[in-house]
Amino acid sequence: MHPAFSVVFFTTATGAGYGLLALLGLLAGQGFVPPDFWLGLVGMGLALGLISAGLLSSAGHLGRPERAWRAFSQWRSSWLSREGVASVATFVPAGLFAIGWVFLGRTDGWVAVAGVLAAVSAVATVCTTGMIYASLKPIAQWHSRFTLPGYLIFSAMSGSVLLNALLHGFAIGSTILLAGCMLLTLLGWGWKVATWRYNDGLEMPTNANTATGLAGGTVRSLEWPHTEENYLLKEMGFRVARKHRARLRQITQVLAFALPALLLVAAFSLPWPYAAVLSTLAAIVQFAGMLVERWLFFAEAKHTVTLYYGR
Repeated sequence: MHPAFSVVFFTTATGAGYGLLALLGLLAGQGFVPPDFWLGLVGMGLALGLISAGLLSSAGHLGRPERAWRAFSQWRSSWLSREGVASVATFVPAGLFAIGWVFLGRTDGWVAVAGVLAAVSAVATVCTTGMIYASLKPIAQWHSRFTLPGYLIFSAMSGSVLLNALLHGFAIGSTILLAGCMLLTLLGWGWKVATWRYNDGLEMPTNANTATGLAGGTVRSLEWPHTEENYLLKEMGFRVARKHRARLRQITQVLAFALPALLLVAAFSLPWPYAAVLSTLAAIVQFAGMLVERWLFFAEAKHTVTLYYGR
């Protein structure tokens, strides 16, 4: 599949944003994060900013962005439509939670309820995003048990690392949160490696023989059905060389998992402000690594329509 940057950035930014929003809604609403004005402004601004930037970026991949609103009517049958509805609905409790925290200086009572609702809505939205890809049977690499949990794990991982950097920036870092970030980063690393191994050993359920219904030999294409590149080949026939794929996987493991984990370990033993600097670097490096991971997520996926072109 064609790894368009608009979609790569969308899945990375919204995953981190919804993860941060869910953690802020739960922890601040339960009193684990103080209702400080600047903390609320920066934290909610970062979470909602990442979500908004990601959603706006996704519109860049649409052929007719002005018609995007029509997708909301198909929520009964389309995961893409459900994602749109959930993403917009999340802004309601998130906005109320932000108003209560930033302008009223409180995270208890109805503000805490709004925070919990924002967290639940954020998790639901990430689930709908993951199901968009997990429900696509023609793409075997996505239609697996690894896709949806992967979206949830990566969202929690990147969101927690962002929250850790945020709290350390305000000199109220938590060793429990720091340990949680490390565990989630290691979990994400293990899940990504397991996903790659599964995909590498995947036997495609469809081939030219099953697609045509012909038996008694191996069906192969003698001539291309087109003399030049077309939309299907551009969007669904993207191929990445084996050596480039291996190198990008190494880069993903270093930037998204290994280096952030090392930076978080170092932050354990250092006082503020050094721990804050390392925590911020971990968040930045991990975000860059997740951009590479998302690029590979799309580039390595193979749509069965490519059988028509002998690929």
